[in-house]
Amino acid sequence: MVKVAHVQLSSCCGCLVSLADTYEKLLDILNSIELVYCQTLMDVREIPDNLDIILVEGSVCLDDHHALELAEEVRKKAKILVALGACAATGGVTRFCRGNQMSKPVHSSFSPLTEVVKCDLAIPGCPPSPEVIVNVITAALNGDAEYLQPFAELAEKGEACGCDLLYKVVNKSLCMGCGTCAAACPTRAIEMLDGRPNVLKELCIKCGACSVQCPRIRFPKLIEEIE
Repeated sequence: MVKVAHVQLSSCCGCLVSLADTYEKLLDILNSIELVYCQTLMDVREIPDNLDIILVEGSVCLDDHHALELAEEVRKKAKILVALGACAATGGVTRFCRGNQMSKPVHSSFSPLTEVVKCDLAIPGCPPSPEVIVNVITAALNGDAEYLQPFAELAEKGEACGCDLLYKVVNKSLCMGCGTCAAACPTRAIEMLDGRPNVLKELCIKCGACSVQCPRIRFPKLIEEIE
């Protein structure tokens, strides 16, 4: 039985809500895994050792030594460490600190989990959709490396925004105009104009959901075969 844990750092619990919102799909997954730790759903005080997958939501407060120790602990105890949601994957709204201001010495400093410890996968979104969470867990259980590749790249890079989509796809005339990026954006920062995505930078929270969901980035070989 695959052992899975959910750990929460500095977050709003939105990612946990998405995980719980998988409903019957979560029940299907629970037939294949054993959820051994979750601060909100279970009365377990210590994170067990030798876990297969640990889902971590929230950014790491660099002024809190307990948060730093927890980040190191989950890295040591997980075979696959997953940064769940924009805060853990790229920093999300915590990048802006207070009131959309740039960080100052008087403010607490937050960094995404991907910049504090090495993560194997990162699931973007604020919060990530229940379907993506289910698909990533299922792909990890089945060893589907092709599906997991963009999530692994996001974990390694630790940074993403709508500008990446423009640079990698639109500016290279690779966009198919499918609208997947606009549908995936949690803040509606992407609008389709004349069949092409237009990124509203003032609304973009740099979660990376658009880049990870773009078929051109996720399945380049498959798209080439179809064309």
